[in-house]
Amino acid sequence: MAQGHGPGRCRCCGADGGERGAAWGLHLRIDRGRLQCLNERLEGSGARVFRAWEERGNREQFVESDEDAELLFNVPFTGSVKLKAVIVMGEDDGSHPSELRLFKNIPQMSFDDAAREPEQTFNLNPDPVGELEYPTKIARFSNVHDLSMYFPKNFGAETMKIFYIGLKGEWTEAHRHKVTICNYEASPNPADHQLQQVTPQSHCIS
Repeated sequence: MAQGHGPGRCRCCGADGGERGAAWGLHLRIDRGRLQCLNERLEGSGARVFRAWEERGNREQFVESDEDAELLFNVPFTGSVKLKAVIVMGEDDGSHPSELRLFKNIPQMSFDDAAREPEQTFNLNPDPVGELEYPTKIARFSNVHDLSMYFPKNFGAETMKIFYIGLKGEWTEAHRHKVTICNYEASPNPADHQLQQVTPQSHCIS
């Protein structure tokens, strides 16, 4: 009988698994309030597939497509991300996505927008346990604020189903630069035509 995931139950969730799980912590850096999943059958279900690596074996948390076998995720981050790899976990059947196209920094991307050239495309293999890592071209994903993940097709089922999406990489806090505008004015007395020392007045708007 196959054992489930979890500390003490499988090798990947032991001590080494804890270290590996920490590397897949970008789900903690997602701006959940702006996360979108287009064509999800159950509203809000798409957000649940972005969770801790150690919890990927929870088969009760998944997203299923509604009308067609395609899904589009718009994933905004709370800072700047260097994306290094992704994991896509589904069923071991025709509902598993067979292709992933990644786009960056296109907020609220639509299905029409997905017709443009992606930053990278992956041909996916069925992965019912969440162990297959797909490395990205890091140079193209070194400054990502918004990540769009388009799954255009599966392995033949009428709908698409995803249980877990893992995002591996580095996160940097977004710095808000305070802009100071200074306007310097020099206004000599027009009634006095003699040379005078002018003291500039400074008005700063922060």
